[in-house]
This record gives sequence, C-alpha cells and structure tokens, in this order.
Amino acid sequence: MMKNIVKTFVTAFILLGSFLLNAQTPPPPGGGTGGTTPETAAAPIDMYIFILAAAAILFIVLYAKRVHRKQIV
Repeated sequence: MMKNIVKTFVTAFILLGSFLLNAQTPPPPGGGTGGTTPETAAAPIDMYIFILAAAAILFIVLYAKRVHRKQIV
C-alpha cells in the first residue's frame, strides 16, 4: 500500500516538474514559423514520407515477429 502511494507522488512530481521545466518562448509577432513563401513547408518531411512509412511498417512487423517468437518458446 505504501509503495503505491510513493509511486503516485513520484509520478505526480515528475509530471509537474516536466510541465514547469517546459519553458517555451512565445512565437514572434507576425507568425514567423515556416518558410518565406506560403507554399514551402517548415520541415522537408514530405520528400521522405514514403520511406518513413515503410520503415515504420518494417519495425512493426519485426517487433511483432519477435514478440510472437517469445510467446512460442
């Protein structure tokens, strides 16, 4: 019982600390995010979206095989 209370307080302390330490500055006036033209993206992730999706599917399949193999043995 005491362990659960201590875990709860530690978790709450870590969560509160992460909120307090997440110091983000406000955005500059005029919305200075992204590229200089409206058509450009802020990050060039669009070029690699298919590679990222294929890598994600590959990792999911490999993880599922590993978990399945551990369950059999």
